[in-house]
Amino acid sequence: MSSASVPDLSIVVPLFNEEESLPLLVEKLLLALRPLGRSFELVLVDDGSSDRTSEVLRHQAAGAPELVAVLLRRNYGQTAAMAAGFDASRGRLIVTLDGDLQNDPADIPMLLERLEQGYDLVSGWRHQRQDHAVSRLLPSKIANALIARVTGVRLHDYGCSLKAYRRELVEDMNLYGELHRFLPALAFIEGARIAEVKVNHNARQFGQSKYGIDRTFRVLMDLFTVWFMKRFLTRPMYVFGFGGLSAMAIGALLSAYLLMVKLGGAEIGNRPLLLVAVLALITGVQLFCFGLLSEVQMRTYHESQGRPIYRIRETLRGSLSG
Repeated sequence: MSSASVPDLSIVVPLFNEEESLPLLVEKLLLALRPLGRSFELVLVDDGSSDRTSEVLRHQAAGAPELVAVLLRRNYGQTAAMAAGFDASRGRLIVTLDGDLQNDPADIPMLLERLEQGYDLVSGWRHQRQDHAVSRLLPSKIANALIARVTGVRLHDYGCSLKAYRRELVEDMNLYGELHRFLPALAFIEGARIAEVKVNHNARQFGQSKYGIDRTFRVLMDLFTVWFMKRFLTRPMYVFGFGGLSAMAIGALLSAYLLMVKLGGAEIGNRPLLLVAVLALITGVQLFCFGLLSEVQMRTYHESQGRPIYRIRETLRGSLSG
């Protein structure tokens, strides 16, 4: 493929049951992007919708040459749909947003302008959210504060899908599970420079929200995963080994104490402390073995994919003067 046919910008939008909002979404995207004077593509991913989203997509693609429709076989979830959009995109810069019209396409030029100032990721901040205060806003504020605290990436709004990325950053990140909401944290692990800008947020015009209170548990589990990746991805022995050695040390101390008691003539067979000592020793050995196995898997993970444990932002080479 020639470089001339590669667009400068890719807009990635995961869709699930958005047949009503889709035509207006495409219209607003084209209205916001065509005046920019840069080549672009709209990568719209239908995540196994149960309504007529795929049919509407086919109709829209016939009238908009910039549109790329990706239809998934079934509903895999937003993370998988976003990953499919990243893989199908070709642009040097990538912008993501939701398909429910709550994100404003008119904010895209502002994100791109900030991205071009030297950042690798620019995240939107819905500073005036048009959502229900109890069911959406309060849990979101708590989650944002908790995620920022655990990951060390200080953003006001992790849940905003409106984000702009450099392609090389996206190519360095592998998405699994429900990790789409942790993209800034994953980018931070890769050494990305991150900025945040205030964006508009509209009330939902069509349909109902796809998010429920049940996502709280998934967020917590994914948060632990991201925390572990940030702290111990290339050194898992540090966490398992430390826990294992600590447990073995406690078990050894308790065993030594019980041995002294036994030598003194006391009965220890029915003492709960004996069970604690044995469990501590067994747990310590298991954790230490987990650490060794994790080290082997970590090396396999990086070496089998040719994936380095570091990222180079820029290489400067000096030249010999006359």
